[in-house]
Amino acid sequence: MAHIAEWKKDEVKELKDLIADAKVVGVVNLLNIPARQLQEMRKSLKGKATLRLSKINLMNLALEDCNDEKADIIGLSEFMEGQPALICTDMNPFKLYKILEDSKTSAPAKAGAIANDDIIIPAGDTGFPAGPFLGELKQIGANPKVDKGKITVMKDFVAVKAGEEVPKNVAAVLTRMDIKPMEVGMDLKAVYEDGAIFKADVLAIDEEQTIADVQNAFTKAFNLSVFTAFPTDKTISAIIGSAHSKAFNVGVEAAIMNSKTSDMIIGLANAKMLALAGELSADALDDELSDKLANVAAAAPVAVAEEAEVEEEVEEEEEEKAEETAAIGLGALFG
Repeated sequence: MAHIAEWKKDEVKELKDLIADAKVVGVVNLLNIPARQLQEMRKSLKGKATLRLSKINLMNLALEDCNDEKADIIGLSEFMEGQPALICTDMNPFKLYKILEDSKTSAPAKAGAIANDDIIIPAGDTGFPAGPFLGELKQIGANPKVDKGKITVMKDFVAVKAGEEVPKNVAAVLTRMDIKPMEVGMDLKAVYEDGAIFKADVLAIDEEQTIADVQNAFTKAFNLSVFTAFPTDKTISAIIGSAHSKAFNVGVEAAIMNSKTSDMIIGLANAKMLALAGELSADALDDELSDKLANVAAAAPVAVAEEAEVEEEVEEEEEEKAEETAAIGLGALFG
């Protein structure tokens, strides 16, 4: 049996302890991150997460040893690519992903790097005077011209297409133009939590769309609860209010006089009387009816404006309530 170095045993043990103590364990790719930026990222994670870089086989051994306690965590071994490291935390996986994405910074393109997206040299004045740089731009196919003594790129030029390698001469041109098309940061590949492994594409959610979806779901659930008279602590007031409104309307329509409906019934009767009077000729009306009809005509525009204002206030209040509830739900989602 081959001798196993003591330091390897110690390393696996330390990795196991880190994994066992964390609620969430992820695999990140640190490839092409400069040492200085990596140190800054470590500092930004202090108190939030622990980053541990080690040999791939030792990390896999630690995951395998923890597989009984954390079922299926061995599945993270599939995501050990590039220059992998383990990140251990108690944070919600979605929050961890967002923190790592937000910590990424722009960087110059290095020769040999693979472009994640099209790298474009934008049209316009480059700021360089006519000179050798004109030839460098022509060499990469950018079609530059000299305009008023300055080198100008005539139209947007795709220097490197997505998925292609950055040539050395293109990298030099981009650096001189201070174009930083690359993104440097910890690339979270997958996260383990409570027996489940989440890939990065699952964690990359559109926050605005998620808020809209939560709001829409809340509105539909609220309306269903009220419509079916299924009481909850959120809908009981609306259900009682709806029942009260329906009972009130029945009382008014059936002319059932009580302390709640009498004013409305009398008001409707008065309105019908005035509407009927309005159909008559002026000769058929006495002075009192004529004055009442004149007052109704004068008050109509104001009443319409007030009604529209009240409706707008009600709609705004309902939207605010939905947004508040959606924000609470999203807050729970991101921990």
